Amino acid sequence: MESMLNKLKSTVTKVTADVTSAVMGNPVTREFEVGRHIASGGPGMSWRIYNGTKKSTKQEVAVFVFDKKIIDRYQKFEKDQIIDSLKKGVQQLTRLRHPRLLTVQHPLEESRDCLAFCTEPVFASLANVLGQWDNLPSPVPTDIKEYKLYDVETKYGLLQVSEGLSFLHSGVKMVHGNLCPENIILNKSGAWKIMGFDFSISSSNPSDAEPKYVCKEWDPNLPPLCLANPEYVAPEYILSVSCDAASDMYSLGVLIHAVFNEGKPVFQVNKQDIYKSFSRQLDQLSRLSPGLLSKIPEEVREHVKMLLSVTSNVRPDADQMTKIPFFDDVGAMTLQYFDSLFQRDNLQKSQFYKSLPKVLPKLPKRVIVHRILPALTSEFVNPDMVPFILPNVLLIAEECTKEEYVRLVLPDLTPVFKQQEPVQASNMILLIFLQKMDLLLTKTPPEDIKNSVLPMVYRAVEAPSIQIQELCLNIIPTFANLIEYPSMKNALIPRIKSACLQTSSLAVRVNSLVCLGKILEYLDKWFVIDEILPFLQQIPSREPAVLMGILGIYKCTFTHKKLGIPKEHLAGKSLPHLVSLSIDNNLNLNQFNSFMAVIREMLNRMEAEHKTKLEQLHIMQEQQRSLNINQMNQSEETKNTPSPATKVRDIDEIFGGSSGSAGVNGKENGSSSTTSQPSRVSLTLEEKQRLAKEQEQAAKLRSQQPLAPQSVKPATTTPQAKDLTSSLLNSMTSLNNFSLNSGTRTMPMQGGTISSTFPAGPTMGGMGTMGVSNGFNSPMGFQTGGMGIAMRPAAPGLYGGMATTTSTPNFSALTQSQNQPSKSTDMSALDSLFTSSKPKVSMNQMAPKPAPGATAPSPWLSQFGTGQPSQTAPMQATPMGMTGVQGGFGMQANPFFNPQNFSQPVASSTINAGVMKQSTSANNDLKDLFG
Repeated sequence: MESMLNKLKSTVTKVTADVTSAVMGNPVTREFEVGRHIASGGPGMSWRIYNGTKKSTKQEVAVFVFDKKIIDRYQKFEKDQIIDSLKKGVQQLTRLRHPRLLTVQHPLEESRDCLAFCTEPVFASLANVLGQWDNLPSPVPTDIKEYKLYDVETKYGLLQVSEGLSFLHSGVKMVHGNLCPENIILNKSGAWKIMGFDFSISSSNPSDAEPKYVCKEWDPNLPPLCLANPEYVAPEYILSVSCDAASDMYSLGVLIHAVFNEGKPVFQVNKQDIYKSFSRQLDQLSRLSPGLLSKIPEEVREHVKMLLSVTSNVRPDADQMTKIPFFDDVGAMTLQYFDSLFQRDNLQKSQFYKSLPKVLPKLPKRVIVHRILPALTSEFVNPDMVPFILPNVLLIAEECTKEEYVRLVLPDLTPVFKQQEPVQASNMILLIFLQKMDLLLTKTPPEDIKNSVLPMVYRAVEAPSIQIQELCLNIIPTFANLIEYPSMKNALIPRIKSACLQTSSLAVRVNSLVCLGKILEYLDKWFVIDEILPFLQQIPSREPAVLMGILGIYKCTFTHKKLGIPKEHLAGKSLPHLVSLSIDNNLNLNQFNSFMAVIREMLNRMEAEHKTKLEQLHIMQEQQRSLNINQMNQSEETKNTPSPATKVRDIDEIFGGSSGSAGVNGKENGSSSTTSQPSRVSLTLEEKQRLAKEQEQAAKLRSQQPLAPQSVKPATTTPQAKDLTSSLLNSMTSLNNFSLNSGTRTMPMQGGTISSTFPAGPTMGGMGTMGVSNGFNSPMGFQTGGMGIAMRPAAPGLYGGMATTTSTPNFSALTQSQNQPSKSTDMSALDSLFTSSKPKVSMNQMAPKPAPGATAPSPWLSQFGTGQPSQTAPMQATPMGMTGVQGGFGMQANPFFNPQNFSQPVASSTINAGVMKQSTSANNDLKDLFG
């Protein structure tokens, strides 16, 4: 890499040194900057051609430099002859002015080391293009090395040379004398220009009709630079020392042959023995073989043969050659017309520009870009011609690369973007640009789009001409995807809305709505909802076309996947607006049906979305409630429930080993133990009194003998206070065995249905210790003969929406001491404690009737074993709902408040149940009982 850079550095240094040494001290450098060496040409390829710029105007030029070092080998008088010959050629060229001759920008300047002059920008000489690379930089420039002439370039180039000769012969009466490829220069636009007038001969009698030319005898001893190229010189010039205009025509014939034969002339000339070579050449010319001209196109082959004739008067003159059919080519004629445009009026130009788009596709791109485009853009200075020129320029721009467009086209288009005068031409320009907007936005750099292109679009939207506005609104959607979103949002959309609201033209208003509808997909959802939809309600017009345009925008927004209208906006703004528009009297039946179809679709979606939302919300709420309940159950079971295995085992022993019964009682134990979960507060004296009375009542019930099964009868007996009082007073001593926890409870037990089962045999092995959980305090230990009590929930609705306290004894140990005799105990004395508005059930009826030889079934199984939905099972262990407990314990969350769970009658054939009175009634009875 380093060696490569060093090589490049040395090359650049060498080139710079060469340029510096070549023009050092030459006056040309005072006004012109000399650039790189690009080509060579002139007699003997002795002139080096450099690109350059004029310092004052930055105008591009070509600098021709002749380095005197190349003639150092000659003697002084020979050097002087060479210098004089070169000076003569440049001076003659400087005096002549014609489009077919190379234009001199600065005359010849001489310094000690070189000769130099400046011309129009140059690409290369024809000799360079045909493969003669003498005096070129090393390596040969790629653009010259790979240059290939197109047919249209060759035809028009030869036509230009013919026109140049016609000017010299007819207009100036001059013979060029050295017409050859090195004296044909291709300028930057590709035009062929004649130079090298070193051996030109002017007529000795220019005023006469018949010019007369005097030429010098060929001197082989002169330096080659002092002699014309013998391979292109007519035979008569060498052999008879005579010349005229026909001599140049012979040179033209050889030039045509060289162009079609890779730069090779017709004959190779031995410069050492030129006379002998020309004598032999005359014989060959008199009988030209067909193969010699085989590569020349057939249309011009016969004319070339005539040009190479030995007899000069047979050769066509230059004017005749310009009229041969070979040059009647569409491309050549088009290029020729461009070169003569300055002579045409506006009408002729406009007609030509209108037909030009048909010709451009037939021409090579290089010809179009380097020849036609500069000619077109130069006409932009004529405002009236711009509407005719612009379509052709944009057609050429489509074929250009982005880099070529920016470099060659955009600089000339920028002033046209801003042109507003004359008004008619300005409107036409807007229309043309709008039709090619996709091209402009694709190839124009973003900065130029922002500064030049979009302001023109905005001007078109706001144009006073309705036609311009309509076309602009119709075209904008075709290139909306190429407009940057900020520009569209902040500049374009507001102008479209303004045009819709302010115009008096129905067509503009409708087109505005259609335009907005088509570009909705390039906008974001919230911009449409915040800016476009509210704008629709501001439109004052109520013509059917406008209403359908409004409906279309609503429908596009509603149905588009990226956009969509939220249901809140549908309900609050969109639907009310559409409904009000739908009943407009101007709408016909089909239009009304279109409105109603969209309205129904909006209503259906809004209904579906909101229903789905509510369903999801309901499901989430239910899931949250279940989660809260399960968490509370788990926490309470962890805190208060004894070992589940022990509890199940004890219950199995009580209920005869029934696994189903154990499971049910396990649930109830869990539910009763969870009553201690609510927050603890200090008990009032009244609450403590009520609790003591309830505990006394429970102790009394435990002390009773097992009930004998009897038929169910309504309780009609009058309570006997004496028996109840004595029973309760006898059981008062058991209160000392209760260990009351000082912890608080949420609410005392309101009441319950009590089912007692007593073993038939006497107590064996002593009294068993039994732990009971009353739902409010920690488990209580007392002595019992073996008794199981299960507290069942009261009937639904007994407490008006409050959850019922479910209390189940928690047996820590149960021991059957002995079998007691199966004897029915009269418990009618207790009936007075459970007064109710409904018919009472006596306590005698609460004992189940066991089948002979079978264990009495648990009343819990009969209550919960049938008709219960599966999803209510987890809820049976939930704590009671009370004031201060979370909302999850309400009516819906608690299955006990579901009426179908409690649809059984009070007196059932399978259940011995008793209904307890509300706590206030029980308290009143107890007060009466104890005075």
